[in-house]
Amino acid sequence: MAKMNLLQAVNSALETAMADNDRVVCLGEDIGKFGGVFRATSNLQEKFGRDRVFNTPLTEQGIAGFAIGLAAQGAVPVAEIQFADYIFPAFDQIVNEAAKFRYRSGNEFDVAGLTFRTPYGGGIAGGLYHSQSPEAYFCHTPGLKIVVPSTPYQAKGLLLAAIRDPNPVLFFEPKAIYRAAIGEVPEEDYEIPIGKAEVTETGTDITLLAWGAQMIAVNKAAAMARADGISCEIIDLRSLLPWDVETVVASVIKTGRLLVSHEACRTGGFGAEIATEIQERCFLYLESPISRVTGMDTPYPLALEKEYMADHLKIYEAIKSSVKF
Repeated sequence: MAKMNLLQAVNSALETAMADNDRVVCLGEDIGKFGGVFRATSNLQEKFGRDRVFNTPLTEQGIAGFAIGLAAQGAVPVAEIQFADYIFPAFDQIVNEAAKFRYRSGNEFDVAGLTFRTPYGGGIAGGLYHSQSPEAYFCHTPGLKIVVPSTPYQAKGLLLAAIRDPNPVLFFEPKAIYRAAIGEVPEEDYEIPIGKAEVTETGTDITLLAWGAQMIAVNKAAAMARADGISCEIIDLRSLLPWDVETVVASVIKTGRLLVSHEACRTGGFGAEIATEIQERCFLYLESPISRVTGMDTPYPLALEKEYMADHLKIYEAIKSSVKF
């Protein structure tokens, strides 16, 4: 085991995957000698060469198209989109080509091993073009898998699983905690199953559900609620597509309440999908309406970032309202 932050865990996963399989290649803007804007690929070009870790032009559509072509020919590309906000020029390539490649060929061809890594979310004073959480757009697309780690241990295990998955995977990395989240990470190879949530704390009064950096806010709110005598069960979703419906259902049947929190704006956020599914399956067990604590339905503001964020104080107030309903 070694102490790593989340960024180092991502780097460790890439190094492990590349050492294990010489078909794994990394591509993206400035990821070579520079290591990318966050240094996630630092030292990989020196270890594996320019043919396996290489820079691309500043064109997200081109990065996605080239990565799809590599995967279709048997390579295992890990493509970095520098910020999740910049993934939209590649949207057509991802949802119309990568996601449908296997289906439209009747399983004769695929892009197995294709992974897109991208830093998402706010908390770094990045303003409207460097703070968005676009996961819900892609969760609407069959054929993709969507993964969001919240700890260094998860980051390495889930990224290795994503690279080896026989389907294209979008791997959203919470950049606000790249260096703030520190934990023990195995130096050896390991995987965490995609599609399985983690119950990080058991409780009896309310289920709190989140993913990525929002887990920090949820944990802080749960600690405040505990001081008021409220017992919170906390679930880290980890994978959004597919998402672990059974684990959430079992928890809500036990607690009778559910609060979902995410950074993305409220309307059309993935929390709405979760709330609908759980309402359909757990209606007779619910003691109060399902709550959502989210970002606002505005472009991400620079000056009012703290007001926009779904922080622990907003979650705490929502917990109290749900329990007192």
